[in-house]
Amino acid sequence: MKLVAGNSNRALSEAIAAYLDLPLTKSVVRRFADMEVFVEIQENVRGEDVFIMQSTSYPANDHLMELLIIIDALKRASARRITAVVPYFGYARQDRKPGPRSPISAKLVANLITKAGADRVLTLDLHAGQIQGFFDIPTDNLFGAPVLTHDIEEHYKGQDLMIISPDVGGVVRARAIAKRIGADLAIVDKRRERAGESEVMNIIGDVKGRSCILVDDIVDSAGTLCNAAEALLAKGATAVSAYVTHGVLSGGAVARVAASQLKELVITDSIQPTEAVRVAHNIRTVTIAPLIGEAMRRTAEERSVSSLFD
Repeated sequence: MKLVAGNSNRALSEAIAAYLDLPLTKSVVRRFADMEVFVEIQENVRGEDVFIMQSTSYPANDHLMELLIIIDALKRASARRITAVVPYFGYARQDRKPGPRSPISAKLVANLITKAGADRVLTLDLHAGQIQGFFDIPTDNLFGAPVLTHDIEEHYKGQDLMIISPDVGGVVRARAIAKRIGADLAIVDKRRERAGESEVMNIIGDVKGRSCILVDDIVDSAGTLCNAAEALLAKGATAVSAYVTHGVLSGGAVARVAASQLKELVITDSIQPTEAVRVAHNIRTVTIAPLIGEAMRRTAEERSVSSLFD
């Protein structure tokens, strides 16, 4: 079993390596003067089971190209099996045609990873579960729910909790966490006029006097979460926090969260936190290294990965 780290999230790769008690394979991933990606694997990987750890986070296209070229380098070095470990799959929001003459980019990226030579994919909380079917190779979509649930139970024990889905599409994800902690579920009815902008219309469920926790897979501009927090407090919620798997937090999102009525935003380290995220007073990060590391170990040993979530 060999571990190769790209440049997207070195800290997470090192944490996974520490969990597995394995060193990272010596490799070079750098740029030429014109920003072309160059990869060199500096250890023998012939006949090895190799795992590449690389999120396709900002800058998404650079990190995607790194992943593809690392796969190609390992394929040409005669690795026995190549698993692309992509904690954050960056093109997952483009999983269908929202209008005429628009692409389905998630399928294109799945094709690229497959054609580059990956034998299987390991990812976390895909924006849409059906993206697994875009790959023509085995794909494991891990759930962040156990990590988030453990943190909720640790920090909110004894409180009258209500889990909130920020939109209708996230109900299944929110219900899974509500079921794990034995809490009730409410839904925010939201209308999105254009990408990155949202307006909360109504709260489905009685949140008066309850401590509310918003649950989602991706926070990008943070407009939805901040608007939802205001709406929930206006309906009588005592406090509002948010638990989100992937903290994209682009543009002015961190400042928006810091100035909002959210008690705290908890994200995982599937995307390497920026300095602004690290110093924000109401943003906290929990690690997914043990979850991903254990899934990688079970994959290498041909054991069940789904039993992790039983």
